[in-house]
Amino acid sequence: MSIVRKRLSPVESRDAAIEAARALLVEAGPQAVTLKAVAARIGRTHANLLHHFGSAADLQKALITHLADTITEEIGAAAKRARLGDADPREVVDLTFDAFVNGAGAMAAWMILSGNHDALDPVLSAIHRLVDDLAEDAETGKHIHEDTLQLVLMAMGDALLGGAMAKGLGLPPEAARTIATRALMASRTILPA
Repeated sequence: MSIVRKRLSPVESRDAAIEAARALLVEAGPQAVTLKAVAARIGRTHANLLHHFGSAADLQKALITHLADTITEEIGAAAKRARLGDADPREVVDLTFDAFVNGAGAMAAWMILSGNHDALDPVLSAIHRLVDDLAEDAETGKHIHEDTLQLVLMAMGDALLGGAMAKGLGLPPEAARTIATRALMASRTILPA
């Protein structure tokens, strides 16, 4: 008996592959995001994914681009709500930290350690667009750039070894998020002065 596969448009096939790659990233880490594993997850062939992405590296870059665009859009919206008083600045911190905990940190570290630095370009571009969007003037822009650097580095560090560090220092697991929230509120780039 043969299995009948639903015919997907090229966009649907690509979207399904990226969603499957994201799920594999969260479940098993960046090394699990292979063409073979993604193809098996969505019931397609390795050749089909090669047609859409060209290589595993291109699939991973598409995943990184998707994650970066989606995450920065959510963070930007939360930052704007916080400026209006409709959200707590902690939401911005939590979204940023959650993005790194839920795969982006491991994927970025893996890309860097494997020498695939170009794969991070979509992340850096998305962050730059977000910062430019949030900057109201040159002075605010300078501080937002600095706050973004601090927040991203804290989120990345927390994703990679924050739990162990907090435990080793006798601090609660969310200590880095609390520190990041205090720093963000003190800088006043998210909240109006």
